[in-house]
Amino acid sequence: MKIAVCIKVAPDPDQYNKIKLDSETKTLVREGIDSVISSTDLHAIELALQLKSKFGGKISLISMGPPSNDKQLREGLSYGCDDAWLLCDRKLGGADALATSYTLSKGIEKLGGFDLVLLGNASDDGSTAHVPSQLGEWLGLPHLTDVIGFEMADEGGALVKKELDNGVNEYRLRLPAVVGVTKRLNKVRHPSVMGIFQAKNKPLTVLSATDLEGLDEGRIGLAGSPTQAAGYREVAYGRECVEIEGSDAEKAAELVKILKTYASI
Repeated sequence: MKIAVCIKVAPDPDQYNKIKLDSETKTLVREGIDSVISSTDLHAIELALQLKSKFGGKISLISMGPPSNDKQLREGLSYGCDDAWLLCDRKLGGADALATSYTLSKGIEKLGGFDLVLLGNASDDGSTAHVPSQLGEWLGLPHLTDVIGFEMADEGGALVKKELDNGVNEYRLRLPAVVGVTKRLNKVRHPSVMGIFQAKNKPLTVLSATDLEGLDEGRIGLAGSPTQAAGYREVAYGRECVEIEGSDAEKAAELVKILKTYASI
């Protein structure tokens, strides 16, 4: 099997308190914040590795972002993937979900011949859950999202379980296809020491916008994104503090008095 796994590099969730917005572009300021592979994408990598172990083949990682994304792509390679491709161009910056899925589709078309395209159902930062289905539409392939079960079936298809609000549906999916997975699908392994060393020598290719054939520049980056922030405001979360003095009994009586005042509002 030839499998593509699209990965999103996102700010470390443990450092969300450091996130700021650029007042001009209304986009995230990532300087000073560590980046990680979006956690749900790791489950897509795990599924790809399981399929490769059972059926053989090749796994290619694809990401769109700045040159610094090569660190996370190398991390992805350390799990056991075979090569990586970074779509990197300032023209691609500031893309919303639609512009991102369009650009990824052009990268996948350039590499060509994939039996399966996998990615996390929703990223840790934007969490729109739009990209998997949009990517399937751009590529003209069958696609399923919210996937919690996947196994290959006869005649080149797959049996897929999709989580719904009130249950689970099972589908027979014709390949090639695009699949958005959830964290319920599997348990992510840890890279081995050998895998980490081998990842340093695996192919990692950077593609610019001009490398993507047939790319409509009106559909990429911030300018090609129909979803844009019109504005934002900073909210102060401080609260007024009132110190109650006196004996314990006096403090309790005053506190009851204050609570009764709020209760009557």
